[in-house]
Amino acid sequence: MGTNDKHDIPKNLIEQEINAVMMMPTRVRENGCVACHILFTLVNRMGISEASASDQLSEILTHDQNLNEKFIDAVEKIHMKQRMMGVSFSLKSRDSKNRYINSQMKDGLYELDIDLVNYGKDIVMRKLLITYLSLQLAQSIGVDHHAAKEELYYYMRTKDNETHTMLTEFMDHFYEKVCKGEESGSDNVT
Repeated sequence: MGTNDKHDIPKNLIEQEINAVMMMPTRVRENGCVACHILFTLVNRMGISEASASDQLSEILTHDQNLNEKFIDAVEKIHMKQRMMGVSFSLKSRDSKNRYINSQMKDGLYELDIDLVNYGKDIVMRKLLITYLSLQLAQSIGVDHHAAKEELYYYMRTKDNETHTMLTEFMDHFYEKVCKGEESGSDNVT
C-alpha cells in the first residue's frame, strides 16, 4: 500500500460517511455522536485502533479544509439543528440519575489516571483544558457538549499553531505557579 493509499482510503471513508450521515441522519444511532460515528466507521472498516483512527481523522481534517467544513456541518446539523438531547436523562428517577453520574465520574477519573500513566501530565492537562473550554462554549451557545467540543476542535484545526501556542503558554504558566506554590508550601495557585 503506497503513502497516498494510506491517506486516501481513510479520507474517502470519512467523506463518504459524512455524505451518508447528511443524507440519512438516522445512520447515527439515537442520541449518538456524529464525530464518534465517523471515528468508529474508520475503526471498523479499516480494522485499526480507536487511537489510530482518531489520529488519522484529526490529521485529515487539519489538512483538508473543505472536508473539515463538511465534518462540522454534519455535527451542527445533527447535534444542533435536529436534536433535543438530554430529555431521556431528565425523565429518570433521582436515584437513577445519581447512579449514572457516579458511574460517569468513576469512568472519567479512571480514564484520566490511565492517560497520566501512559502519556504524562501534559496530555492530561491538555485534555482537561479542552474539556473546560468546550464546556464554556457549550454553555455560551446553548448546545450539547459533544457538539461544542467538535466546534472547538474545528477551530483548533483551522488555527493549529495559534491554539497550540495558547495552550502551551497557559500550561507553562500553570506549572510555574504550581511549582512556586509547592516550594513555598502554599496551596494558593493564583
